[in-house]
Amino acid sequence: MAVLVGDPRPRSRVHRAALGVRDVLTAALVAAERPAVAGQVVDAVDLAPVLFDPAGARVVTDELESLALADVLVIASPTLRATYSGLLKALLDHAPPGLLASVVAVPLMVAASPRHAMAVDLHLRPLLTELGASVPGRGLALVESDVDTGAHRAAVHRWLTGVVPDLVGLLDARRRLGERYEAGRTVRTARPAYE
Repeated sequence: MAVLVGDPRPRSRVHRAALGVRDVLTAALVAAERPAVAGQVVDAVDLAPVLFDPAGARVVTDELESLALADVLVIASPTLRATYSGLLKALLDHAPPGLLASVVAVPLMVAASPRHAMAVDLHLRPLLTELGASVPGRGLALVESDVDTGAHRAAVHRWLTGVVPDLVGLLDARRRLGERYEAGRTVRTARPAYE
């Protein structure tokens, strides 16, 4: 299970929230007898220096392709101007077509107000499905102040109860299909274990 954080602030509350969601999802998959391990974490701000440099395009693409090897990918962004961050969009603009075709993506957005809760499904979800990802249930929207105090954990667990059946079903279907993104294309392979 991998994480992509699209916050322009390094090691931000969005980063903390994404890691917390990853850990809760990992535990839920283990409980559902779908072994999962916490894997790679990419903080988009670390790639910002090469993001708009043509010489750095390969570095960005390599990072994205390594994320596409995960079965589950948590993609997190702050809610800025009622949508995901420009940094996340700029990063994902480097994604080859079908990059997330073998991935179950979990969209997560953190906003200053609960009024922006719909942004995760109106904006981030379509971006992920455009890249080929399967997205289980509804996206997860959290409030900044709840992340700061730890009160967001209850919201994550409420959200999780509605998502786990879809998540497990999508993972099982992907496993049966045996699809994986490799070197710019989706190929069928036997996949030995959840990542």
